[in-house]
Amino acid sequence: MISPLSAALTATLLLGSAPSASATTTRDPVASDVVSPVSSGQNVDPATVVSGRVYLAGRDPAGLAASAADVSDPDSKNYGRYLSTAQALSRFGPTPQQADRVSGWLASNDLHVTARTRNYVTFEGPAAAVDSAFAVKLTSYTRHGTTYRSAGEPPSVPASMAHDVLAVTGLDTTPRRAAPSTPGTTLPADPGAVDGAPAPVIGDTVRPTDAKPEPVFRNSGPLSDYYGEKVATTLPAVDGAKVPYAVRGYNGRQLRDVYGATPAMTGAGVKIAVITAYASPTLAADLSQYAARNGDAAYRPGQLRQVTPSAYTNLDICDPGGQFGEQTLDTEAVHAIAPAADLTVVSSASCRSEDFYDSIATVVDRHLADIVSNSWYAVDPVTPAQQATVDNLLQLGAVQGIGFYAASGDNGDLGDFRLDNTHTGEVDFPSRDPWVTSVGGTTLAIGAGDQYLWETGWGSHSAALSADGSAWTSAPGDFINGTGGGAVPGTAQPAYQRGIVPDALSHPDGSATAVRVTPDLAAVGDPTTGFITGDTQLFPDGTAQYNEHRIGGTSLATPVIAGIQALVQQLTGEPLGFANPLIYQKYRGRLFRDPNGNPLGTSQNPAVVRVDYSNSFDASQGLVTTLRTSDLDTSLTTAPGYDTTTGVGTPAAAYLASFARR
Repeated sequence: MISPLSAALTATLLLGSAPSASATTTRDPVASDVVSPVSSGQNVDPATVVSGRVYLAGRDPAGLAASAADVSDPDSKNYGRYLSTAQALSRFGPTPQQADRVSGWLASNDLHVTARTRNYVTFEGPAAAVDSAFAVKLTSYTRHGTTYRSAGEPPSVPASMAHDVLAVTGLDTTPRRAAPSTPGTTLPADPGAVDGAPAPVIGDTVRPTDAKPEPVFRNSGPLSDYYGEKVATTLPAVDGAKVPYAVRGYNGRQLRDVYGATPAMTGAGVKIAVITAYASPTLAADLSQYAARNGDAAYRPGQLRQVTPSAYTNLDICDPGGQFGEQTLDTEAVHAIAPAADLTVVSSASCRSEDFYDSIATVVDRHLADIVSNSWYAVDPVTPAQQATVDNLLQLGAVQGIGFYAASGDNGDLGDFRLDNTHTGEVDFPSRDPWVTSVGGTTLAIGAGDQYLWETGWGSHSAALSADGSAWTSAPGDFINGTGGGAVPGTAQPAYQRGIVPDALSHPDGSATAVRVTPDLAAVGDPTTGFITGDTQLFPDGTAQYNEHRIGGTSLATPVIAGIQALVQQLTGEPLGFANPLIYQKYRGRLFRDPNGNPLGTSQNPAVVRVDYSNSFDASQGLVTTLRTSDLDTSLTTAPGYDTTTGVGTPAAAYLASFARR
């Protein structure tokens, strides 16, 4: 899929030296980080130093999108005929000549080139030179007491450069952030790392992040080993029925059993990458201890490796220690489902969105894995530059047989979580991208003997126990978290969703054009029916110690699905690549469970009792008891067929069995 801006960049290439802005009269728009041009504000001092990136368009963007779709379509004769990394980059990747022309054009506009990679050229120079080069007027504006920089008009480049330029960033300084050691094998040198741009660090020279881990969190009891094992008989009933206590946290055996994995399905021979921010210094030790304590296979030598940047940035705004738990969860969940798969943890330099995109580029340019798990999402409005850059990388991955799986988010439709505080709804990025498999979350009930009881869309409300213990205050209480999903205005409905996603969802507000809807499928995500994880945390006495606790979110669902897809790849012996067309085809064959919006068969929504330490560590400061009610997710609902909480549903044994070679 090519956006209108991307399509505009396919103008005829003009060979030769790069022209300056003053030497050309025809200009083409370019995707940038300017979301909404600033209509009022103060002009930026012309001498202010501005730095940014110019992303390179590569060869034949339209051909790349078409090829990515072709090799990903199970009905195409070219299905699964992937290119090698060298072939993909040679046919569709940026060229040194493009970097040369862009560098020359920047220099001709008094902008200094500071580094070059395979995918972009970085520059620095005075604001006046940036204004001239991109035909903008940089302007400062204030939002919530903080001053930022943007542009008064959409940027453009000379028509003769349009074929070389995919996007430009650095014009707008509005924050663009993303939210949630075993030696490895040294990878071949990256031919795209040139002219001062440091290559990622791999294997024996992994650089952990120097930061304290997040504060300890322990689950209080009572806790059930399976859903319904322990019931809160002394606490108030809900709709006349007593409510079970929350589970301790499901383990890998329980999840493998309910999602249909057999002992022979291990993910052997499959490579999975997990993209996170920063690098936990205790990752390998935590993973090893967790596997031993929870019945997972021990890591064999070389099974786990880390890819880290040459340096970390934005330590003051990104809370590096808070990222360590996410990194550990993702890796433990993948290994629990696919215990023999090779794992590569790719650490971004910070929580800035551009650093995450650099990590995606590292995976694609080096083909580090066939399956990539992304449990992060952009927490600020997505820019045209972000969309164009990520689309290009995902398509370049698809032609190589690389599939990306991304969390749909943990805040429902995001209606109460955006800057304008309206409830119009929005969908997380990159999960909403049509080249990504968007993963939603469910509330999952696993009974005794690992029996699958039921599943429904995750959307949790919380109500406190009254002071006298006789009632739940204003039950079901307030919305606290839930799976993300919904329509993506402005993104055309991909072919794989046609005839499956109901018109009421794909035509929001009665729009004439069908749009992309997320998620694509789902797995366990609700923290009250979550996963037991283990990582090093900071205890009250100042020591860092290993601790196990229950956790959830689509940050859990995504690596679970990535692990299941690794089992599929093991069964087929071939990379799945971009899997959405295949997933929707399997849905037509009724190979997914359809989570029930009324799993108990009554007017009662599923609920559990959760008891937590007030101080998150021990009972010295008391306990907090709450009722957590499920399947109440903002404007998103669980319904028969495709829905905006679980997509086409959750994998069942029949899904995995359908791939077994006969």
